[in-house]
Amino acid sequence: MKKKFQFSLWIKHFLINLIFVFPVILNAQTERKIIFTDKAPKPIGPYSQAIKAGNTVYVSGQIALKADGSMDSTSIENETKQVIENIKLILEEAKMNLKNVVKSTIYVTDLKNFKKINDTYALYFSQNPPARETVEVKSLPKGAHVEVSVVAVQ
Repeated sequence: MKKKFQFSLWIKHFLINLIFVFPVILNAQTERKIIFTDKAPKPIGPYSQAIKAGNTVYVSGQIALKADGSMDSTSIENETKQVIENIKLILEEAKMNLKNVVKSTIYVTDLKNFKKINDTYALYFSQNPPARETVEVKSLPKGAHVEVSVVAVQ
């Protein structure tokens, strides 16, 4: 009886390690790669355009800045288009595209623009759109009205 108990206890510990500990160790050893392209705007703070860890790319929040530093804020639609175009360029540098996006977060300074942002967003994510939330915030960098960050998986 004692041997059976010890063996089942060993199996229990092995399974716990397999489920909870080994994935943490593997993730800790996952290589991180900075993703940067001159085609998208340079970061305006101490952060990377994106980080690739394993097969996942985390794209930092993008506003409607162009690579030359200018911004067209004549309409929320123009800003939203530029934001998503920036994301596309960064994902291309990581050898991915918008179809790889599994999660996005939209920050907007006025939820009254929700429909206009949605209509523009839908042009880029028309089929199988990623999971998403939209959050109203008081303000965004550089006076932007919309910011989007995404997570993409190969």
